Amino acid sequence: MYRILNELKRREATKEPIQVGLVGCGQMGSGMLNLTYQMPGLRISGVADLDVERGIQAFEEVGFSRDQVTVAERAQEAQAALEKGKVFVTPDPYLLSRTESIDAIVEATGSPDVGAEVAYYGTLNSKHVIMLNVETDVTCGWILKRMADQMGVIYTVSAGDEPGAVMELYRFARTLGFQVVTIGKGKNNPVNFFANPDDCREEAEGKHMNPKMLCAFIDGTKTMVEMAEVSNATGALPDIPGMHGKKVDVPDLCKTYIPRANGGVFEHNFVVDYSTGKVAPGVFVVFTSDSAHLRQDLGFYSMGEGPYYTLYRPYHLCSFETPISVARAVITGEPTINSHHFNSEVVAVAKRDLEPGVLIDGIGGFDVFGRIDTFENATDMNALPIGLAARAKVKKAVSRGDVVRRDDVQVNRDSFSVKLRDIQDSLMAKEG
Repeated sequence: MYRILNELKRREATKEPIQVGLVGCGQMGSGMLNLTYQMPGLRISGVADLDVERGIQAFEEVGFSRDQVTVAERAQEAQAALEKGKVFVTPDPYLLSRTESIDAIVEATGSPDVGAEVAYYGTLNSKHVIMLNVETDVTCGWILKRMADQMGVIYTVSAGDEPGAVMELYRFARTLGFQVVTIGKGKNNPVNFFANPDDCREEAEGKHMNPKMLCAFIDGTKTMVEMAEVSNATGALPDIPGMHGKKVDVPDLCKTYIPRANGGVFEHNFVVDYSTGKVAPGVFVVFTSDSAHLRQDLGFYSMGEGPYYTLYRPYHLCSFETPISVARAVITGEPTINSHHFNSEVVAVAKRDLEPGVLIDGIGGFDVFGRIDTFENATDMNALPIGLAARAKVKKAVSRGDVVRRDDVQVNRDSFSVKLRDIQDSLMAKEG
């Protein structure tokens, strides 16, 4: 971080900031834009949003007048605006990747399909791509990372979400040689798998959120996606489909989220899970050591009696931390977190009886929720990944609570993420 801060200060002094394009200027995107205008050496200078006015207002909020904000329909217009010291807004999410001065693109829509296409074209145009869109990465991140590696750019999921935050703790523990047993996050409400947007509408409106987005948190899909991301980055697996999700407070994590042979709940030694106890908005890692000397020292350092110990970070700042991932990608060439291997899959489960002819409405909707499982189990079941569920047409009836299988539906062949996932599946099968 010392190197990053010094380089950002240098760029500020020389008036050569990292130029960032943002796709999606909702609550998180607009907050991040504001943050970059108090940071040294890094600015969001282009915004893509279907609601152009929302992007303009975000720039006005940080001090730009309307005549300093260009509404661009072509990359040349966007580039000309930047060269004149202006900023730009566009309804076209793919224009950012064609704008020469943009160094990195942040994708913040939450749509697996939009995210896949933005990441694909951003990578092909040699832009670093930072995803606030974890849903895309757990659907087709394996191939997007491969593409970025070949193009010599960084493709990464962002710091600030729980996966990026907990990776800091995981890397800390592994660097010191500790044995990590559990990687987890807190969830601030019990899971209601069968919640729908109507159930969430009043609360969503009070929080200025889209009801489908809030529903994706309440029905557990977001948590499943986030922990699948961690699984695919580290190799840790869910102990059971859907994880345990016990109501455990921080002091008891190292007593409960450990192997059953030692008094815990797990059949396995290296797992991802979540807690509905007093952990959120934090993340945690449970670790141990075979060294009696180190265990004695950990007791002296007030880490508890052992032999299991908890590292706990009590916050994650969502999009506020995304600029750190941008700076890390541009300055040090390092990702925050991404899917090295597909160890876990988030599969679609029916929220209600689905009859033939139904077009599934996707994440946070009325029809399906996501459940984490091992990639091996998901493959054996021929389960439909949640990221491919939107606008899939039901061919065979699926009962409420059952996993939706690929042969139960006709996926939307116009979907970019479906096409990219087909290529990914083919390449992964060839590599075994």
